[in-house]
Amino acid sequence: MYLPDAFRLSDRATLLAQAEAYPFATVITLGEGGLAVSHLPLLVDASRDLLRGHLARENPQLAHLAAGAEALAIFHGPHGYVSPSVYTEQPSVPTWNYVVVHARGRSRLVDERALRGILDEMVEHFDTTGWRLQAPPEFVRAKLGAIAGFEIALEHLEGKWKVSQNRSLTDQERVVAWLERGDESSRALAALMRARLEDQRRGRE
Repeated sequence: MYLPDAFRLSDRATLLAQAEAYPFATVITLGEGGLAVSHLPLLVDASRDLLRGHLARENPQLAHLAAGAEALAIFHGPHGYVSPSVYTEQPSVPTWNYVVVHARGRSRLVDERALRGILDEMVEHFDTTGWRLQAPPEFVRAKLGAIAGFEIALEHLEGKWKVSQNRSLTDQERVVAWLERGDESSRALAALMRARLEDQRRGRE
C-alpha cells in the first residue's frame, strides 16, 4: 500500500478497533491458480493476535488457506469525496479521504469445534435479535459440512488515515463541515476527523 508518512497510522490498538468496527473484509491470497479474493466478515481476536472467519468449502480460496498461504485482509473504513471548494488555499484539486486497515499473516484451517465457536461468536456479536442456532443435529452437521473455518495470524498490521493531515487546521475543519453534509460514510469519516482534531487540541492544552 502506498503509505506517505503523513497518512501512516501504526497504533495497534487503534488499528484493531477500526477492524472490529468495520469487520466486513476483503481477503486476498496468492496460491495455486493465482490470486483469490473473498469478501468475508472477520472476528478480531486481539488477545491471540488472530483474525477468524469461515468460507464455503466450494470456494477455490479454501485451497490457499489450507496450504498456509499468506493472506491479506483489508478492512475498509469510512470514506468520502472532498471538494476543493472548501479549501482556503487556492487553486486546489479534489481528493478522496478514507481510512483503511491492512492485516497480513499466514493462514490455517481449524477443526469443526473451532468452526462452531467462530459461528457462535459471530452470531452473538452481529445478531442483535438474540437469535441463536437451535436445530436438529443432522441439520447443524450438514451446514457445518458446507463451510470451513480459518484463522489468519496478525503478523503485520498497518493503517492509512488519509484525513487531510497535510492541510492547515482551518482547512481540516472545513473538510469536516463538508463531509458532515454528505452521505452516511462521509458523516462517519467527519466524526472520526472531528474526534482526531479534538484529541490534537487537548494535546496542546
